[in-house]
Amino acid sequence: MTNKDLAELIFPNIDKTIEDYEKMYPSRNGRVVTRIAPSPTGYMHIGGMYQSLVDYIIAKNNNGIFMLRIEDTDQKREVEEAVKLIHEALDTYGLHPDEFERDGKCTGNYGPYVQSERKEIYHTFIKHLIEIGRAYPCFCTKEELDELRVMQDHKKLRTGYYGKYAKCRNLSVEEMINNIKEGKPYVIRFKSMGDFEHKFKFHDEVKGDLELSENDEDFVIMKSGDLLPTYHFAHLVDDHLMRTTYVIRGEEWLSSAPKHVELFNTFGFELPKYVHTPLIIKKEGNSIRKISKRKDPEATMSYYSDLGYPKEAVVESLMTIINSNYEEWHTQNPDKSFEEFTYNPTKMSSGGAYYDLEKLNNLSKDIISKKKASVVCEESLEWAKKHSESLKEMIERDKDYYTSILNIEREQEKPRKDIVYYSMIEDLIWYMYDDKFKSKDKEYEWKNITDIDEIKNILNTYFNDYYDENDDKDTWFNKVKELCEKLGYASNIKDYKKEPEKYKGNVADISTVIRVSVTSKSNTPDLYEILKLLGTERIKERISLIK
Repeated sequence: MTNKDLAELIFPNIDKTIEDYEKMYPSRNGRVVTRIAPSPTGYMHIGGMYQSLVDYIIAKNNNGIFMLRIEDTDQKREVEEAVKLIHEALDTYGLHPDEFERDGKCTGNYGPYVQSERKEIYHTFIKHLIEIGRAYPCFCTKEELDELRVMQDHKKLRTGYYGKYAKCRNLSVEEMINNIKEGKPYVIRFKSMGDFEHKFKFHDEVKGDLELSENDEDFVIMKSGDLLPTYHFAHLVDDHLMRTTYVIRGEEWLSSAPKHVELFNTFGFELPKYVHTPLIIKKEGNSIRKISKRKDPEATMSYYSDLGYPKEAVVESLMTIINSNYEEWHTQNPDKSFEEFTYNPTKMSSGGAYYDLEKLNNLSKDIISKKKASVVCEESLEWAKKHSESLKEMIERDKDYYTSILNIEREQEKPRKDIVYYSMIEDLIWYMYDDKFKSKDKEYEWKNITDIDEIKNILNTYFNDYYDENDDKDTWFNKVKELCEKLGYASNIKDYKKEPEKYKGNVADISTVIRVSVTSKSNTPDLYEILKLLGTERIKERISLIK
C-alpha cells in the first residue's frame, strides 16, 4: 500500500488537483492584495480595527485590493451575529473591502471568502501532502498528548509533537489505513523536515531581518470532527490562491512564521510579505500593559460607537500609532484624508503601540468643533436613533432650534470645544429645553451672590428695565454694565480689584446671576447667545421659578 492509497481512503471524493485551483484563481499580475481576516469569535476589537487600517492603507497606497476573509474554522467558539458586526464596524469607519462575502453573495472572483465554505479546496491540498508523504493521520488521544506534555515539562524539554515524540509519524501506511478502517478518530498532521537547532533568515516589514529557528513540529493541519483546517494551513491555501501579497497580523503571530514558511516552501509557493504589528498597549498608573478585551472597555469597537465618537476621531487616533510620522504629516496636510498618507512599516513602534484615550478625546473635541452645526445635528441624530431616544426626541421636535444651540461659539476663529462625543450633548444642553428645565431635579449654582432677595432684585431690574433681545452683543453688555452701576456693583473688574470695599461685587457676579437664573449652571457657552435663543418670555418664566 502507498501514500496515494492512504490519501484516497481519507479523501475519496476529492477529484480536483492543485493545478485545477491554480487555474480557477489566476495570478493578479502583480497587484498588491491585502486582507483583513477576522475570526467571528467575538466583537470587533481595537486591535482588529488597527490592523484593518494598515491593510486598507497599503492597498490604497498601491492602487491594490483590500479583501475581507472570514476565518471561521474555530466553529466551537463562533459567536452569533459576529460576522454582521464585523461588516458594520468596517462600514462605520469607511473601510470598505473591494472583495468580500455578505449574506451568501460574493463580491470578487477569488471567493468563497468564508473559510468554512472552502473545505473542499483545503482537502485537495492536504490530499496532495499525504500523497507525497508530507502529511499523515495521527491517532493520539487527548490523554496521550497530555501525558507527553507532562513528561516533557518534567524533563524540562521543549513541549510539542516533534521528532521522536511524534509517535504516529513512524506508523506504516498499512497501520494508518487499518486504524482508519477500524474507525479510530484522527487528525491530520504536517510532517516537518525542519531542524529546530538550525536558524533561517526571515524578513518582517516592521522588524526587519530576523533569524528564527526552523519549525520541526508536526502540527495539526486538519481537525477531526468537522474536518476543517487549522489556522496555519488555511492561511497557506487562502493567501496563496487569493494572491495575497501582504499579511498583516499582530506580533504574537511571529512565533508561527516558521510553520508558515515551511508550508509555503513545501508547496513551492511564493511567500507573501509579513507585517507583524506591535501590540496595542496602555498606561495603568506607572505601568504599561497590553490592552485587554476583558479589562478595558475601550478594547471593543462598540465602546466608541456607544459613546458616539465621530468616526474620523477614532481613525485619526489609530493612525497616530500606526506610523510615528502621521501627526506631522496631518499637521502639514490638514485637508487631506488619511487615505492619502503613505504608510511605512519601518515607522511602526517596535516597543508597542501606545493608545491614549485622552489623546483620542482631544482629537475628537477638535474634530467636532470644526464641523458645521448642521453636520453635528445630522451625525448626532443618526447616533441618537440607535442609542438615545431622549436625545432623538429633543432633536426631532425642532431641528433648527437644536442646530442653533450647537452653533453657539462654533463658527469662529477659536470654536468652543466641549463636545467629546455625541452621548455628551444632552447633558450639555438640557437646560435649553423648557420641559427639562422645569422637571429636572437641579441645583442652582449661585456663586458670590447667594441671597435670594438680592438675586431677584438683580433679575427683575435687569429684565424689566435693561434687557432687549434685539440688542447687538456690544449694546447688551453695555447695558449689563449700566445695571452694575445702578445696583452698586463694579462695571469694571479692574476697579473692583483696586477698591473692593466700595462695591457689592462686580460685573462677573451680575453675569453669573443672570446665567444661573436661566440655565442653573455657572459655566455655560456664550450667555448673550443663550438669552437670544430663549427669548424674553421664556426667560421671565424661568425667573419666576426661583424660590
